[in-house]
Amino acid sequence: MLDLRPDYRALLIVVSGLDPRASSAAAAELIDRAEAHARELLAASPVDELGHVAAWRQAYRAFGAKPQRTRNSLEALTRRAEKGLPRINALTDIYNAISVLHQIPLGGEDFDRYEGPARLVRAGGDEPFETTANGEAVIEKPEPGEVVWRDDAGVTCRRWNWRQGRRTALTEDTRTAFFILDALAPVTDEALHAASDALVDALSDLGTGVRAASRLLGTP
Repeated sequence: MLDLRPDYRALLIVVSGLDPRASSAAAAELIDRAEAHARELLAASPVDELGHVAAWRQAYRAFGAKPQRTRNSLEALTRRAEKGLPRINALTDIYNAISVLHQIPLGGEDFDRYEGPARLVRAGGDEPFETTANGEAVIEKPEPGEVVWRDDAGVTCRRWNWRQGRRTALTEDTRTAFFILDALAPVTDEALHAASDALVDALSDLGTGVRAASRLLGTP
C-alpha cells in the first residue's frame, strides 16, 4: 500500500510452540501496565490526536473509510484500555497489551488456518469475509478499493487493521500464531522491532519450545 502511504511498514511474525491455555503472570502484568499507559496518554491528549492513531485515521481516509465509524484497532484498544481491557486468554491478552503499550496496531491469527500466503491488497469487492452479526455467523464483502489483508480463501482482516475474520481467529487450539504489526510515521523501524521483541518475549512463557520468525515489509 505504498501508493497510499509510502511510510507504511508491516512486521510479520510467526510464533510456534504455543499453548493458549497456559497461564502467564506476564500477561496479567502487561494488561495492568497497558491500562495505566492508556490512562496516562488520554489524560494528556484526545485519543484521535495521539501520533500513531492520527496517522492511521489519515490512512483510512485515503482509501475512503470513515475513521470515526470504523476505528483502527489501535484506537479502539486504547479507548477500551482506559476503562479496562478484556481478559480472554494469555495469548490474546499479551498481544492486546503490547499493542497499547507500544501504540502499534497488532493483529493475531491462527497461522495453520491460512490458505496460501497473507497479502495486503485493494479489494475488488467480491471477496468473502467471515464474521459475526448479532451473534450469528455471516459472510460480508469488502467495499471495492478497500485495503484488506487476505489469503487464497478470502479476506482475513478488513480496512487494513480494523476487524479480523472468524476463519483465521486465534482459539484455544492455536499452536502457531501469525502476528501483523502495522506502522506509519512517526513510528520508526526501531520502535516496531521493540514491540516485536516485547511480544515474543512475553509469549515465550506459553510453551516449552516457543520459536519465532519475522519479516519486515515495506522498507526500501
